[in-house]
Amino acid sequence: MAEQADAAGATGPRVRPRRLRRTPTLRRLVQETSVAAQHLVLPVFVREGITEPVPISSMPGVVQHSRDSLLAAVTEAAELGLGGVMLFGVPEHKDATGSGALDPHGVLNLAITDVVAEVGDALTVMSDLCLDEFTDHGHCGVLTPDGAVDNDATLAIYADMARAHADAGVDMVGPSGMMDGQVRVIRDALDRDDHTDVSILAYSAKYASAFYGPFREAVDSSLQGDRRTYQQDAPNAVEGVREALLDVAEGADIVMVKPALAYLDVIRRVRDAVDVPVAAYNISGEYAMVEAAAARGWIDREAAILETLTAIRRAGSDVVLTYWAAEAARLLR
Repeated sequence: MAEQADAAGATGPRVRPRRLRRTPTLRRLVQETSVAAQHLVLPVFVREGITEPVPISSMPGVVQHSRDSLLAAVTEAAELGLGGVMLFGVPEHKDATGSGALDPHGVLNLAITDVVAEVGDALTVMSDLCLDEFTDHGHCGVLTPDGAVDNDATLAIYADMARAHADAGVDMVGPSGMMDGQVRVIRDALDRDDHTDVSILAYSAKYASAFYGPFREAVDSSLQGDRRTYQQDAPNAVEGVREALLDVAEGADIVMVKPALAYLDVIRRVRDAVDVPVAAYNISGEYAMVEAAAARGWIDREAAILETLTAIRRAGSDVVLTYWAAEAARLLR
C-alpha cells in the first residue's frame, strides 16, 4: 500500500497527460499532425459548352466550371496558397475511343493551357489522365469486341494523352485508369517527347468503391456496368502496396490511395513501403456524407472537415486531394 501511495503521490497521479492539453497554446505546441494549405489539392471540373457554372446536386458547393469561372476558382486557390489543382474535363461529345481526350482543342487540354497561363507560377497544375470522361461507355479504356477493357490498347492512348497534356503545359499528370503498366508507358512517352520535367502522380491503389457516386454526376459519366475488373478489390491491402511499389519502379513521382477515409490503413501501409510522397483522394462520397449530415444539423460541419483532413494526414498522406481545399485553407488561417 505504501509503495502504491508513493508511486501515485500524495495528491494523485504523478504522470498527467492532461497537462499538455490544458490550453490551446500547449495543444498547438505538442501537435503531432498538421494540415496546411500547401498540403491540399483542389479537384476542379470544367465543362465544355457552358457560360456559367453548373451546380452538382450531390456535392453541395461544388460546380462544373465554365472556362471563365475556372480561372476565378484557380486564382482563388493560388491566393489561398493551395498546393495545386487537379483538372477534370467534361466534354460535350463522347465516342467509343475517347478521342476528345487527345484533341488539342478539347476541353481538358484547353483548360490546362488556360490555368497554366493564369496561375502556373503559383500552383502545381495537375490533370486527370483517363478516358472515362471521354468515352460513351464510361470505362477508363477502350473495349474489346466482347466488351472487356483492353489494357494494352488503352496504354497506347494514355501515352498520346500524356503528350497532349504536356504540350498544353501541365506540371503533373494523374493516370487514374488502373491499367497495368500505365506509369511506365506514360513515363516513356513523356521522356521521348522531351517532357522529362512533367511528373506523374500515379493513382496506384484505386479501389472499386461505393463512394464514387457523386463524382459520376460531376463528370456526366456514361458508365455501363462497373470497373471491378481493373480497380482494386476493397478487402485487399497487400495488393494496394504491391501496386504502389510497381508504380514507383515504373517511374511514378507520387503515389496515391483512393478513396481516403475507408482506406486509411492502406495509406499507412503505402507510406511505410515507399520512398516517394504519398497522396490520398478525399473523394466525392466522403464529401457528400459530411455535407448531408451537416445540412441536417447532425454534426459540426467545419470541425468535421478539419478532423477528416487531419485523419488523412495522420494516416501518412503528404498530399490530400479534397473538394474542401479552398474552404479548409480559409479555416486554417
